Amino acid sequence: MKEFKIEITEVLSRVISVNANSVDEAIQKVKVMYEQEIIVLDSNDFFDKEIKELVDE
Repeated sequence: MKEFKIEITEVLSRVISVNANSVDEAIQKVKVMYEQEIIVLDSNDFFDKEIKELVDE
């Protein structure tokens, strides 16, 4: 019997509405909220998954 390494990747996604003077400012505000754990993605934000063999290179 062989051993295989299987990788599971999950993608979480959430749309955040934020008021700002520019898109750069809006992104920065959301980055800060995410880094300060004001925004925390969880299983309710599940978007997609991929399961594949991990091939050694």
